[in-house]
Amino acid sequence: MIADRVAAVRERIARAAERAGRRPDEITLVAVSKTFPAEAVAEAVAAGCLDLGENRVQEAEGKIAATSELRAKGLRWHLIGHLQANKARKALSLFDCIHSVHDLDLGRRLARIAEEMGRAARILIEVDLAGEATKHGLTAERLPETLDALRGQPAVSVEGLMAIPPFFEDAEKARPFFRRLRQLRDEALRAGQLAAGQLSMGMSHDLEVAIEEGATLIRVGTAIFGGRS
Repeated sequence: MIADRVAAVRERIARAAERAGRRPDEITLVAVSKTFPAEAVAEAVAAGCLDLGENRVQEAEGKIAATSELRAKGLRWHLIGHLQANKARKALSLFDCIHSVHDLDLGRRLARIAEEMGRAARILIEVDLAGEATKHGLTAERLPETLDALRGQPAVSVEGLMAIPPFFEDAEKARPFFRRLRQLRDEALRAGQLAAGQLSMGMSHDLEVAIEEGATLIRVGTAIFGGRS
């Protein structure tokens, strides 16, 4: 079942990429396994998903340990949910990339801990484009100064931006938010503030629009694992 769903999502990615004049291999599918067991992760990996996403450090810890043998197949873990500062060290020990760095203090904390650990923290900066009280992230206005401050941190690699736009039944209504994130990414690249040009945006219901607007990482849960109780 998961294999069929993965194939269907990859077909959606391919069609959206073609419409946008892009190659499907420019887009990384992050299969979001939150609330699903390690067995579902193994199924997804068997279906070709090597990038898995989790929302919570505590839930992910046991699941990552239970699937440790899959690392040999190239499995990479992404933290896509809100990260509390007191979980920063644990997150760095578990995840290959953290998408949800929502302020400068957290970025600096991750840089300091990564330096202590003798590794580089690969992060994305979360941007709140709609000012929603339930969402985290920097405002667009605060983004340049934050990127400038983190650029001087040797143990952190700021590889792009992430956003979660408001939910719309009509996915087309999310397009302005995806477009704005791409514009912010492009401005940051021109200013030399990013180590790479990643754009983490788009989920099960709006991935096509996100891809058309330049997404390089799409976070897909329901369309792969099914509905959550």
